Amino acid sequence: MRILGIDPGSVTAGAALIEKQGRDYVCLHLESLKLSQQGSFHQRLGEVFSRISGLIETYQPHEFAIEQIFMFRSPDSSLKLAQARGAAIAAAVVKGLPVAEYMPAEVKKAVVGTGRADKVQVQHMVKRLLNLEQDPPADGADAAAVALCHAYRRSSLIVAQGEGLPPAKAELLRQLAQSRHRSRSGQDAWTELAMRRARQPKGDKA
Repeated sequence: MRILGIDPGSVTAGAALIEKQGRDYVCLHLESLKLSQQGSFHQRLGEVFSRISGLIETYQPHEFAIEQIFMFRSPDSSLKLAQARGAAIAAAVVKGLPVAEYMPAEVKKAVVGTGRADKVQVQHMVKRLLNLEQDPPADGADAAAVALCHAYRRSSLIVAQGEGLPPAKAELLRQLAQSRHRSRSGQDAWTELAMRRARQPKGDKA
């Protein structure tokens, strides 16, 4: 399962492609997409569409996840970000990818454990969860966090539904998912598991 995560932007956007390999998620591609400042804003929207389309063609993701926007004090800034986000979503839809959307606080909580995490904390956790050699750029880290958030939510849904399991075991897992939906600290249970495994040496993961 490959997931393309996008942190939308009208000047700089983030893109990250993650894939599940065994029990781990690995990063296949991560970058900050610095958009051209030449030409009109409409041309920049075309660039967003073109570059996201290119990533989809190159890496063939199965699903697409993007961060929802929050309102800026400036209506003009909010409008431009919304348009850039729409161009990215359009690229995914044209390629036939299912689209998932997540609020910034939801993404932060899924990856860091708190919806109030700052960018440095997100970068640090993305580095650990994906076993990167160094902290990724902020926009790329945000995109990877969106992809991880979607991966964790997707895994939670599969467990809750008991897909591919005998009926009795599927029902047991559904009950377990309901009773342990949140850990005592308020973290998402799947995030807590991922964080615990990220702290283990590679050879000790089971």
